[in-house]
Amino acid sequence: MSWLLNLYDTYQSNLDRVGKVEKKYNGQEYTMLPISHTTQNAHIEVTVTEDGEFHSAAVINKSDASTLIPCTEDSANRAGSKIAPYPLHDKLSYVAGDFVAYGGKIKKEEPFTFYIKRLEEWAESSFSTLKVKSIYNYLSKRRLIKDLVEKRILHLDSDGQLIDTWDKKAEAYIGEKPPIFSTVTSGQTSAFIRFNVYSPDKMLTKVWKDPNMYDSFIRYYRDFLSDEDYCYVTGKRMPATDKHANKIRNAADKAKLISANDTSGFTFRGRFNKANEVANISYEVSQKVHNALKWLINRQGKIVDQRVFLVWGNDELDIPDPVNDSYSIFTTSLTGTEKKEIKSYTHEEFAGEVAKAIDGYHNNLTTSANVNILILDSATTGRLAVLYYRNMDKEIYLNKLKNWHSTCVWEHRYRKNGENEFVRFYGAPATRDIALATYGPRASEKMVKGLMERMIPCIIDGRRIPLDIIKSVFQRASNPVSMEKWEWEKTLSITCALINKQEGNDVALDIETNDRDYLFGRLLAVADVLERRALGSDETRSSNAIRYMNSFSKHPARTWKTIQESLQPYQARLGTKGLYLSKLIDEVASKMNLADFNNKPLTGKYLLGFYSQRHDLYQKKEKNNEAETASNL
Repeated sequence: MSWLLNLYDTYQSNLDRVGKVEKKYNGQEYTMLPISHTTQNAHIEVTVTEDGEFHSAAVINKSDASTLIPCTEDSANRAGSKIAPYPLHDKLSYVAGDFVAYGGKIKKEEPFTFYIKRLEEWAESSFSTLKVKSIYNYLSKRRLIKDLVEKRILHLDSDGQLIDTWDKKAEAYIGEKPPIFSTVTSGQTSAFIRFNVYSPDKMLTKVWKDPNMYDSFIRYYRDFLSDEDYCYVTGKRMPATDKHANKIRNAADKAKLISANDTSGFTFRGRFNKANEVANISYEVSQKVHNALKWLINRQGKIVDQRVFLVWGNDELDIPDPVNDSYSIFTTSLTGTEKKEIKSYTHEEFAGEVAKAIDGYHNNLTTSANVNILILDSATTGRLAVLYYRNMDKEIYLNKLKNWHSTCVWEHRYRKNGENEFVRFYGAPATRDIALATYGPRASEKMVKGLMERMIPCIIDGRRIPLDIIKSVFQRASNPVSMEKWEWEKTLSITCALINKQEGNDVALDIETNDRDYLFGRLLAVADVLERRALGSDETRSSNAIRYMNSFSKHPARTWKTIQESLQPYQARLGTKGLYLSKLIDEVASKMNLADFNNKPLTGKYLLGFYSQRHDLYQKKEKNNEAETASNL
């Protein structure tokens, strides 16, 4: 129950945000839902006057379709042929009193009868508002479809009936395809209608964004709730419910976290006779828990193939996410032009800045603050499960995060900044990038989300990175000819970061070590740089060192003989310019024990040696070029 209680506390701590519309990066709107409310994608907006007369109507653009609507327990859980009207906005078959007259098909009783009766009760209650009364007065006239047809929002066939689907017959009769058929793919009769009220004197707040409307329905519906029972989350006696919310990940999501509607099978029977004997959650708590969860997912959750990765703090929502890389954590602490300075940071400076960024969150949280890590996914369309949940003291969490970003580190060059420029950063890669390095860029989202989930305990609990991940990423990094250069460079740096986490090496070149694998990696790097310089910048083909890299990792001594023989023409071409690199090969080889120069397969350490040696040589060349430029000025 702890995750439920923490979500409930989060809702209570953010009551000032209830009903306030926020926007995602893509412009999509979302809000912290009031209790007894849900969201629905609407297709048609109907505006009525305060006197209850038809004013106007329009087909809704998809970007503006999400609508906050009041709902009851039954309507939020209706399925199939069950008649359970939403209290205000609903499908055409519910809100149109002339639905049957225009060819609308119903299975049993007329849904409008149930809808208008419930709306009348709300409109005539002491909790009603003028807007509710205006909408009720209009709909009770039973002429909604007639008005929509006159405004050419809905369309009839030659027999005066609603056109079910757009086909050649409809095209021949009407001509150009009306917008409603592009908006509602399942036919006009499935259109969802939302209502608004127009005033000639002043523009009123839209009905679905009006806090007074929220409060009106909440107070009205309170009298319809079940009897009080013990709530396992709060420990108080409150009105209970056995019907819980869906639409958790998006407006079309049918999966539920809590359900017990199987009274004929064997879901809970045997040990228990009734669902509430297992656990009982009050209506208000259930509503607030699910609404807080929906809001957090929209605000800061990451969804990969419908798997949700969510991190939040009880008193401070914005918490560094364990699935992000060091660059993301660092840039969240900067604003404006400061972000450009990242290009000049050294390894030590950048590591220090990341540590400062994480430490900054310490000051934003209270002493008793906790951090929640939650992973959700569904195996079927109807059931959502908690795959992973941790509630940690914020000090422990931030220290774990700081440890990860200071030990799983390497230099990376694949990220872009806000100006779409490649930047260099030292630190840990994102878990999604680790997945793509492990399985390749064409890996399915199912594989990606599985690896991301497996990496969370490595970051949060300090567990060792699974061996199969290390092996897979090592094999891909050792086979550069199987991928494009940029992809291999990215895979290589991520592999080095993971191996560095296991081995504890530094990014800087270690010229003192006599480790066999590390020295073999250095030899391969020098051979690559030597041939690259001999070929010149105009030649883009891979060097022999890169082409034989996969074979080299499995049979280093035998393959090195082939590589060194292929170097001779390039050494001759460079002449004295390549003398330093030729001497470096001799120097590195001389450090290796004779017994170690064999064909035993190399470990991941050779990649550390390769990357560090190559990086060191490139750095020296850049400094030499800068010195030559300065001397010529």
